[in-house]
Amino acid sequence: MRRGLRTRLWALWLAAAGWAQPVADCSACHEQGKTLANSAHAQVRCQQCHPGRETYPHPKGLRTVGCESCHAEVVGDQRRSVHAEAAKRGEAAPTCDVCHGGVHEVKFARSAEFHRQVPELCGMCHSRELEQFKESVHGTALARGAADAPVCTSCHGEHAILPPSRRDSLVAPARVPETCGQCHGNLRLNRRYGLPADRVVSFEASFHGLAAKAGSQTVANCASCHGWHDVLPSSDPKSRIHPRNLARTCGECHPGAGQRFALGPIHVIPGSAEPSAVRWARIFYRIVIPLTIGFMLVHNLGDWVRKLRRKMRGMAPLHTAASLRMLPAERIQHALLASSFIVLVWTGFALRYPEQWWAQILVRWESAFPVRGTVHRIAAVVLMATAVLHVITLVTSRRLRHRWQELWPNRRDVREAIAQFAYNLGLSNRRPLLSEHSYIEKIEYWAVVWGTAVMVVTGIALWAHDWMLAHLPKSVLDFAATVHFYEAVLAALAILVWHFYVVIFDPDVYPMDTAWLTGWSPRPRLTGRHREQSSQTASEQQATLTTASQEGEDDPHA
Repeated sequence: MRRGLRTRLWALWLAAAGWAQPVADCSACHEQGKTLANSAHAQVRCQQCHPGRETYPHPKGLRTVGCESCHAEVVGDQRRSVHAEAAKRGEAAPTCDVCHGGVHEVKFARSAEFHRQVPELCGMCHSRELEQFKESVHGTALARGAADAPVCTSCHGEHAILPPSRRDSLVAPARVPETCGQCHGNLRLNRRYGLPADRVVSFEASFHGLAAKAGSQTVANCASCHGWHDVLPSSDPKSRIHPRNLARTCGECHPGAGQRFALGPIHVIPGSAEPSAVRWARIFYRIVIPLTIGFMLVHNLGDWVRKLRRKMRGMAPLHTAASLRMLPAERIQHALLASSFIVLVWTGFALRYPEQWWAQILVRWESAFPVRGTVHRIAAVVLMATAVLHVITLVTSRRLRHRWQELWPNRRDVREAIAQFAYNLGLSNRRPLLSEHSYIEKIEYWAVVWGTAVMVVTGIALWAHDWMLAHLPKSVLDFAATVHFYEAVLAALAILVWHFYVVIFDPDVYPMDTAWLTGWSPRPRLTGRHREQSSQTASEQQATLTTASQEGEDDPHA
């Protein structure tokens, strides 16, 4: 104290004499220097915040710089936060010193002590939320000394705290899974605290997760089911996800859900704890899809090679009679079917893969209006209306019904398919004579019938999900979702591999079979008279086949 007094007196004498003394230690006059030594600003020189005070007595009219001189980004974040907005409205709002302490007592924000004190700090204004947090799994973990337990700033942010209505807020509905995933998607933390490691992955694979990823602001997220500040374990009777409370929680979005049957597991990873019906459906399609598409690829590749070789040798089919393949009513139905199918595939896979460039045009408005889902359902109605129209035309038109009867499978189709496949693989050099409506057209037609029926039934179930959850077990809805997705994959691949080849890439019709536009097909076909003649001269064809085989060429009558 005496030293400080002598310093002041000496400085006053120098000032009276017209001299200024350089300042060596501000703490000689200012007690804040003592607290500063233990603060986060201990390494900051006094003159950085108090410029112009290098000498004593200090010049008059000097200003003290604000926090933004060193923390410009942090101050910028705070100025656009809810706290700054409240201050502009004249409401009580925290400032830098409220949360961090006075400028000379600033605590280390990254310290474990500061992390533990954050809930109490925020609780000075948000007392109700503080009480809920203390009882939650996060609050109890923090009280037990878990240094990694999330606190207020872990979810809401530190300085750029924004309301949930802002899309860039950490607690905006679409960003809640990302925010929760910071901890629940961290394998190290999951292992340390014995938490399930599949919660984020299983949510992202669900309808809710996919819709949230696409930008939906209304679909359920983690907080919708688990709560916000009052997150409790499922074993707690007060928990929103306790078995006795689950129906009420899900019923907030799906009225009546779980009232008749238990909802069962929510976080389901394919191949793990999913219902047996769902697992077997997945296994079935994972076997059938590769086998079916593989058969189509091999069949069409062999056909393409055979026909290309014939064209390169200048060999044309024996008879090239153009035929009427599609009546006007059939062309109209085909146009409706093709357009609705393309839109359904596009909008359906856009839900599954919303981050792909081809899906962005649909999901970019998802936060304001469900464009993708609306367009998907409109296309589904068109598809169902086309199916009904097809049935009506078959009942009312004798000519269409007669053509439909030609598409009914029979034993001859099996023989023709085996012979054609053997020919395409090079196991036979004799090109078989196919029926006017062969197994190729029949596979396409009945695949469309079957696929449409499956997609309509499962699609209606998914569309009426509230009714399904209220009256049937959730596993039925899971089964419908699985079948709907894999059937869509099978249908899309079949169109690309089978139908596009027949209509576009087949060398006999390339660049396109125009039957779907004009009704007439340029595809070479044997007429009834030629077919009869071919049957009567089988021995002659066999002799020609033998000669062609010796010369290394295909049967010219094929």
